[in-house]
Amino acid sequence: MHETYHSATQAKSWVAVYFVLLQPQKPQCILKSNKRTFLGFAAGIMAGVSYGLNPLFGKPLLDGGVPVLSMLFFRYAISALLLGGWMLLRKETFKATWKEFQLLIVLGILFAASSVTLFESYKFIPAGLATTLVYLYPIFVAVIMLFLKVYPTWQVWLSIAATVGGVVVLSWPGGGVTLHWAGMVLAALSALSYSFFLIIVNRSQRIKHISEHALTFYALVVGATLFLTYQIIDGTPILKGIDQPTEVLNLIGLAIFPTMISMLTISMSTRLIGPTKTAVLGVFEPLTGILVGTLMFAEPMTPNILVGIAICIAAVLFMVVSERKA
Repeated sequence: MHETYHSATQAKSWVAVYFVLLQPQKPQCILKSNKRTFLGFAAGIMAGVSYGLNPLFGKPLLDGGVPVLSMLFFRYAISALLLGGWMLLRKETFKATWKEFQLLIVLGILFAASSVTLFESYKFIPAGLATTLVYLYPIFVAVIMLFLKVYPTWQVWLSIAATVGGVVVLSWPGGGVTLHWAGMVLAALSALSYSFFLIIVNRSQRIKHISEHALTFYALVVGATLFLTYQIIDGTPILKGIDQPTEVLNLIGLAIFPTMISMLTISMSTRLIGPTKTAVLGVFEPLTGILVGTLMFAEPMTPNILVGIAICIAAVLFMVVSERKA
């Protein structure tokens, strides 16, 4: 009976996360501490899993000859249209002052840069490995937060160390996995851009009154505009390689899961539990990426990958349990 009740309670809580995501959010809403914590952790996990689906939809497009910038333009544009349409139906506000919009432009540039460098890294190293290396960002977040005089607890530091150790084990060469310095540098740059995105969303007072929906919408619009502008200047055909229904479906999947859902949940989690804990929960990103690479693209599943996955999951569970006891 107790287990049944516990499962039902958890199910209701997960439904609550989806409900919150589909409602116009106000960052300063009053939630009970334990509810805020649970929603923050749940949203962080959802963000990691959804962002880890990048290779599932993106790699087939790249392999089919779709240019990276064309793919990213449609990814951001479709996401912006879907989210903007939802906001119009809900009669949510798009209002932002010029000062707020300036920072939203910066956020859009950072998220766009994170996407470009990640997908460019796929050209040099396996998709699962690239997504794994992006998980360097908890280190970047923690170090940057130190400069802002925000000091994580020892439990969070231990979780960071353990998850990074797990990621190192995951990405250790062997069993057919090849490392290329260009791919690794690009993945690291993706992680750094993502880190600054998280910190600005959490720390900036200028955009604290802007909802997650509006913040995500403007970041998507900025990204789509950047990609389209570059393509026009470069002369690259926008529809190059997009001539089959499968390409269209992959673009829609890319727009919904690792873009719109990921950005909404990452913003929600960052505001509820902070960028450092959200970054640690991002370990579900490489775990998902590795599983996608193995199951869908026949990338090798080596013993070190299994050990790394176990370490990462244990580290996240430790942080969550420590938080609940605090």
